[in-house]
Amino acid sequence: MILVTGGAGFIGSNFVIDWLASNDEPVINLDKLTYAGNPDNFSSLDGDPRHHFVKGDICDRELLNQLMAQHKPRAIVHFAAESHVDRSIHGPGDFIKTNVDGTFSLLEAARAHCAGLSDTERAAFRFLHVSTDEVFGTLNPGDPPFSETTPYAPNSPYSASKAASDHLVRAWHHTYGMAVLTSNCSNNYGPLQFPEKLVPLIIANALAGKPLPIYGDGQQVRDWLYVGDHCSAIRRILTDGQPGETYNIGGWNEKANIDVVHTLCDLLDELSPAKQSYREQITYVKDRPGHDRRYAIDARKTERELGWRPTETFETGMRKTVQWYLANQEWVRKVQSGDYLKWIDRNYSQRARGAA
Repeated sequence: MILVTGGAGFIGSNFVIDWLASNDEPVINLDKLTYAGNPDNFSSLDGDPRHHFVKGDICDRELLNQLMAQHKPRAIVHFAAESHVDRSIHGPGDFIKTNVDGTFSLLEAARAHCAGLSDTERAAFRFLHVSTDEVFGTLNPGDPPFSETTPYAPNSPYSASKAASDHLVRAWHHTYGMAVLTSNCSNNYGPLQFPEKLVPLIIANALAGKPLPIYGDGQQVRDWLYVGDHCSAIRRILTDGQPGETYNIGGWNEKANIDVVHTLCDLLDELSPAKQSYREQITYVKDRPGHDRRYAIDARKTERELGWRPTETFETGMRKTVQWYLANQEWVRKVQSGDYLKWIDRNYSQRARGAA
């Protein structure tokens, strides 16, 4: 049995579904169900005895101890995190609490759990910490992509909190001998992503006839990774990764934000045409503070040592994503609660600058 934290969020729920589709090992799915945690994400697993959902907080050490004692997981896959840069700018405290304090609590619960295992069980135990490329800071246009040895230089409250959690995980390996693994991934996209992030926000706004907000000049470059490929990489790292090592996971798809939006508009023009091109809804807004210009991931170590490469291209992954959102508009409507709409208004209403 494995314990997955944050398994009701975007990447976590995709991972849980992917995990149970590929093997029969049961999953304890722990999630606090904050605004981005959605039990509808794993409704396809209703009645599946291999899936055990627990509503709870990774900062709750007593609950963590109970879960360890009751289920004795042979691995922990740690997705739980506050993850939206814009929200971290408005309210950094939640990011410190969940990403730093929560990871500390989970590491300590795992350390106590390992102390009660046999030598064989302890040798087989793994703690896989899922992190982000944002901990490395920003790149200039000609800089080489981030590698596993790139110095940390986080620039937002979100990325700083994730960098702190990465350092904690590293320290628990070197100080206490815990068999940890860390992955740093690039921008994920795909089904079940909460519609505050770029790809689902653009799709939802386009279909609703609303402006498509683009920060600054839209030339911020990111590497784009389809969530299904991320899940397959996590499975491979958990199986074959070496304790104490970090592994970059990327899609080999560096794209400027405006190019991503153009791709989405063109796909929607094809798959759900309106009276005019969705590109006509593009609106440039004031950039957010400290917006990193470019991220890029060098994932050659993961390919070389673990034999993993993404299977989706940017084009195939984006097409699958648009098709999923078109087929699941009720899911989008349900997650767009009043609180979500207030957040969107708060974040974008003061940024309006002009149409494309």
